[in-house]
Amino acid sequence: MVKLIYCINRKSELSVEEFHRYWRETHGPIAARIPGVRRYVQCHVTPAFYTARTPEYDGAAELWFDDMEAFAAAVRTPEAREAAEDEKQFIDHSRSVLILTEEHAVIE
Repeated sequence: MVKLIYCINRKSELSVEEFHRYWRETHGPIAARIPGVRRYVQCHVTPAFYTARTPEYDGAAELWFDDMEAFAAAVRTPEAREAAEDEKQFIDHSRSVLILTEEHAVIE
């Protein structure tokens, strides 16, 4: 199993609430249409954490693929290009990080 972990930060002109709403309600359905994605999870920083401190990231997206071939095929699709284009609306790419991993379950 290959997993893409995407630690993201919002664009400075968006409030925390605007960012999370856009990511969940607008971008989520766009990204969910990418062929070959086995699972897509959005991990939103909790509101209480913003009160306690400034988080390093506003959230993380996790996308699972069967293998590297499935990942490579997915990123070449029009749906992946649409999702990447939509990211420009709410993600500050200069402060975000992508990690492509192979998952090794310790506890299931």
